[in-house]
Amino acid sequence: MMSGSFFAQQDGPALLTKELSASRPPNLRDYAAERARFDWNNAWARLDGLPGGAGHNMAHEAVDRHAAGPRAERVAIRWIGKSGARRDLTYGELKVATNRFANALFSLGVEPGERVFVLMGRLPELYVAVLGALKARCVVSPLFSAFGPEPIATRMEMGEGRVLVTTPALYRRKVAGIRDELPGLEHVILVGDEPTEGPGLHAWQPLIEGSSADFTIAPTDPEDMALLHFTSGTTGRPKGAIHVHGAVVAHDITGYYALDLHDDDVFWCTADPGWVTGTSYGILAPLTNGVTSIVVEAEFDAQTWYSVLEREKVSVWYTAPTAIRMMMRLGTEAVRGYDLSALRFMASVGEPLNPEAVVWGEEAFGLPFHDNWWQTETGGIMIANLAALPIKPGSMGLPLPGIDAAVVRRSEAGDDVEIIEAPMVEGELALRKGWPSIMRGYLGEEERYRKCFAGDWYLTGDLAKRDEDGYFWFVGRADDVIKSAGHLIGPFEVESALMEHPAVAEAAVIGIPDETVGEIVKAFVALKPSNEADEALRKELLGHARRRLGPAVAPKQIDFRKELPRTRSGKIMRRLLKARELGLPEGDLSTLESDEQR
Repeated sequence: MMSGSFFAQQDGPALLTKELSASRPPNLRDYAAERARFDWNNAWARLDGLPGGAGHNMAHEAVDRHAAGPRAERVAIRWIGKSGARRDLTYGELKVATNRFANALFSLGVEPGERVFVLMGRLPELYVAVLGALKARCVVSPLFSAFGPEPIATRMEMGEGRVLVTTPALYRRKVAGIRDELPGLEHVILVGDEPTEGPGLHAWQPLIEGSSADFTIAPTDPEDMALLHFTSGTTGRPKGAIHVHGAVVAHDITGYYALDLHDDDVFWCTADPGWVTGTSYGILAPLTNGVTSIVVEAEFDAQTWYSVLEREKVSVWYTAPTAIRMMMRLGTEAVRGYDLSALRFMASVGEPLNPEAVVWGEEAFGLPFHDNWWQTETGGIMIANLAALPIKPGSMGLPLPGIDAAVVRRSEAGDDVEIIEAPMVEGELALRKGWPSIMRGYLGEEERYRKCFAGDWYLTGDLAKRDEDGYFWFVGRADDVIKSAGHLIGPFEVESALMEHPAVAEAAVIGIPDETVGEIVKAFVALKPSNEADEALRKELLGHARRRLGPAVAPKQIDFRKELPRTRSGKIMRRLLKARELGLPEGDLSTLESDEQR
């Protein structure tokens, strides 16, 4: 583990600095110099492109170019099953498997540009299907396997899915009953040993084994549509964000810069490929960087995860705040006894990482968690706490080379922005257009897409501040911010203060209408084990928050919950708490993890 770390109180937020390894210097060592000289053309030069100048295809950059060189025998994907089964796929083997799947699609009459949906747990065939479909120049849309029939039907109907790759069990439980709602779904490819019978049903194994191992990727324009990722809004149907093959250059360079991937790393991204993180950084970025990627079929269990880190000698670990907070509940003692000396870099994404979690990483692992920020719409990491620079716990970090970020105010007409230059003044986070992984549209919703832009800027909908050192600080979603007695209160700040209390595992904060001050702050708190949710603790938490935040910002009400409602990707759903508190429409619930909080 890294040694020599210390916290230093600066003028403002605490800094976490660390002693860097001389034998393994970070990829991005001189931030200012790299930003000054960065050119996306140089990032493209890291990739090969298709032979003969035939464009760029994601699967070629992730698999085939490595299979043709010295990495051919390197393990690309190491799969660990729920039962302990293991399967290694080298880059050479992954090329053959994805070639066979691409040929299988063509044998079914599937054309480039048609939509292939993938619905299954983290099985090796999922990765083969995604990459093989990209080789065939189909548009791939991974779905989270815990979705119910309704969100599956909605997404496949919106995306005009022609092919679905799933398992017999998932098909029976979630798809068979909605086939009549999906007239465009012609082919269902079933992964597993169960008998396959029915119109349009195909067994994976014979289909793959009957297909040729040779495949030549046809010319692919970097602007050809490659991925369709659905993201939920606060109301209505989900949005289908369109991404193109050229986005792969951003996946590659951000894996190199923000995740500090080196050639001999063993990398583990815990995100499911049904979410954008699990595709961009669970499949594409580690493979374009030529490293070995760990895939764990089982869901979260702290002891299992620690065992994986130890046994597989994971060196770079990318996970989510929800998982970190669940590990925090068990305390640092649960980590003791595991040899995690191979681990050198840890990062987090999905929602803002509370400062306490960054500090806890240092206590438990001897390493801090490096938070970073991006969205489904941006396609890749935009802002990050970098390996070579001090961490400010609670901050999003600094914009990566090639990314211009600013805090802005929208003009009254909404067609332009004013950049806020003063430090620590709240505004909307905006990114200057021009990076390759930016979404190219919302499927079938041109007007909704246009509203995301003003002049040269993409408007993220996130409120943020920028400090005097250029670090960005998340305040909240624009529709989450609480307006109380003239104050604008970001829920993240209040939640972080509550989490400093040793009894609090998680917190979520909303605004409640009030005739006098407009809104008052209300907090929902989940406690750590062995803490009793009683009136004495409620008063103690109210007093703690008031001391930390002051009376204008501290919550006026606290409710205890056993669990907080969250999406299946782990984000706490503040809007759902608010809707239920106020009796408002709940909006799109297709990504809700469970409905036990009703």
